[in-house]
Amino acid sequence: MHTVRRRQLIAGLLVAPLFSGLLSGCFAAGNGSSSNGSADGARLKVALAFPPSENFSPYGADATLLSRLGVTEGLTKLDANGTAAPALAASWKKESDRSWLFTLREAEFQDGTRVTPSAVANALDHAAKAEPVTAALSGVTLTAEPVGKDQVRITTADPDPALPLRLSSPGLAVLSAKAYEKEGKGSKGGRVSPAGTATGPFELTKTTGATAATLDRFDDYWGGRAQASGIDAKFIADGTARTNALRTRDVDIAEAVPVSQAASLDKGSGRETATARTTSLQLNTRSGAFKDPGLRAAARKAIDTSALAKDVYEGHADPGEGVFGPAMTWAEGKRGKPAGRAGAKRADGTPITIGTYDNRPELPEVAQVLKQQLQKAGFKVQLEVRESSRIEGDALAGKFDAFVGARNTMLDTGDPVSVLASDYTCDGSYNLAQLCDKKVDAAVRKAEDTADIGKRQDAAAAAETAILGTDAVVPLVHQRIITGVGSSVEGVLLDPYERTLVGTGTRR
Repeated sequence: MHTVRRRQLIAGLLVAPLFSGLLSGCFAAGNGSSSNGSADGARLKVALAFPPSENFSPYGADATLLSRLGVTEGLTKLDANGTAAPALAASWKKESDRSWLFTLREAEFQDGTRVTPSAVANALDHAAKAEPVTAALSGVTLTAEPVGKDQVRITTADPDPALPLRLSSPGLAVLSAKAYEKEGKGSKGGRVSPAGTATGPFELTKTTGATAATLDRFDDYWGGRAQASGIDAKFIADGTARTNALRTRDVDIAEAVPVSQAASLDKGSGRETATARTTSLQLNTRSGAFKDPGLRAAARKAIDTSALAKDVYEGHADPGEGVFGPAMTWAEGKRGKPAGRAGAKRADGTPITIGTYDNRPELPEVAQVLKQQLQKAGFKVQLEVRESSRIEGDALAGKFDAFVGARNTMLDTGDPVSVLASDYTCDGSYNLAQLCDKKVDAAVRKAEDTADIGKRQDAAAAAETAILGTDAVVPLVHQRIITGVGSSVEGVLLDPYERTLVGTGTRR
């Protein structure tokens, strides 16, 4: 029996684009663009769908929250084409298969100290020792050492052609030494605090539990002073409530507007972005009904994904084809036909429990439709819906027969291969399907070890095909995200990877 840990991925991409033409969309504004906003620029009011679940720890799911609010940064970032681009590192070069040298730009932490090679090495050292390990470093041994006045050498135990893009992960944010003063022995010994210790254009100054956060502009940001003087963030799990807050002008920006609410927005207020997010049904292959591959096949055959895209998502999604959707244009034509699937068995009243969360309001609707489709196939279906932070742990522990979730394959590390490793291998750290298959592991390992761009694409597609052949996952839809933007707001970062939302140019 393999161990499943919370929100951790094996990750990485090449410095050059591993997957050419990854996404055709682009960001609405550059997070690093300089601006000349006035000192009294209006504050932004933002409604976010997912509340902090780990006290704003930079090592778990909250790392993306910090990134989207413009608080934290890493050595690199993703550009619109999925390529590693400069962030706190101005440039880098590969010294060997295991060693890279990063040259830092001149920058300051929000506590006034300088971003030095020693500070960067310290931050990465703490990330490497975090318990549980942060997503981008799951299964990876990494060390960092300062070199001279402005360089850091990063060495990995195994060859890692993808290191520069691994370092773009929100979970590898660089914080000042002050952030770790209360950490204690390992991350379990205390709390790592990003408040006033990060490098982004906005500084986290106050939090109100899991309901709100206050951020002020960091005037000495290396990328130029932000035009907004600060951000007042609210965490509103209910999608209708988020949309209503935008309509009544209680907020300026509302993320993840439900498709059912899109038509109610003022003209031009709903901004749709193609993303790398796939909604899937993960079937528990380790215990319960779906340990039987024949019942997994029966579930797959019972599901009509086109009905989900048309009815539940009202055309704001495409029917599911694989782990990687049409936004990942490199996958088109490379996906093979899964072979060796088991024949479908009769369900004959087999009871199953499907779990999902309501932070994305379409998911409970998807689950209801799946319930009807699976019941027609003979399953007896019970649904369990909770807020994401209250259900994820049980899902990772395999307490449901199946789980409906939405996953952005580029969110945590920027590497599609890393998502396959994390979600579908024996030692995978976000393995909701509890899958452990030797053929899948071998296919994913081959993709991880392949550096050539074209060959890595082929290997990733082959690994995806192997996974689909197990029926451990049924891809349901490939989603587009609707962001609600007030009429007076400009410069919102419509990010296909969902790592950024506000930047220096975001204003009203």
